[in-house]
Amino acid sequence: MTSEKPDLNTNAAFWNNHAEKFAKRPVANPEVFERKIRITTSRMTFGDVILDIGCGTGSLALRLAPHAAHVHGLDLSTEMIRIARDKASEQRVDNITFHVGPFDESFTEFEDGSLDGICANYLLHLLEDRTAALERTHRLLRPGGFFVSSTVCLGDGWLPYGPLLWAIRKLGKAPSVVEHFSKRTLEAEMRRAGFVDLACPDVGDTARNVFLVAAKPE
Repeated sequence: MTSEKPDLNTNAAFWNNHAEKFAKRPVANPEVFERKIRITTSRMTFGDVILDIGCGTGSLALRLAPHAAHVHGLDLSTEMIRIARDKASEQRVDNITFHVGPFDESFTEFEDGSLDGICANYLLHLLEDRTAALERTHRLLRPGGFFVSSTVCLGDGWLPYGPLLWAIRKLGKAPSVVEHFSKRTLEAEMRRAGFVDLACPDVGDTARNVFLVAAKPE
């Protein structure tokens, strides 16, 4: 964990400034993205309420919407959410709601045990308090609910990511928090938060992009 507490406004400003470029950037590996979507939707039913935390411009949330009763997207960036709402309007998707804010105790949209599934697409390595986020995710899920995450695990590599990330942040090319940890560490944290049945399906992604599926016990 970082020793200096990041400023949420600084993080939001970074993503606001990069929102338009982010929205125009094509998916890095469309085949991998499609495999992840198929695995996620295989866990869903048409009556489900799903939350996508760190939803960005809504690409994943919009793909999940046809398979659920309602999908909610949450992101810190007002610009990301503006683009997501515009996309939902253009695509005429009416069972989706986008929210602005951090994923912490201030987000009170849902009661504990009220969600059927939660997704975190490339988010967990951008959080200062990953433990709290995983515990909150677990609480929000109903018994038997699922959690799907894609996370960049830089701790499994040999490169000195700490100094590299510091330099990139100084250039304004990275957010104020980018944690580097291993897949093993992430799996251990998820188990400590109470998740079971952890699986890492092979979706053809690079080793550092870890795709994990887990469940809250029945």
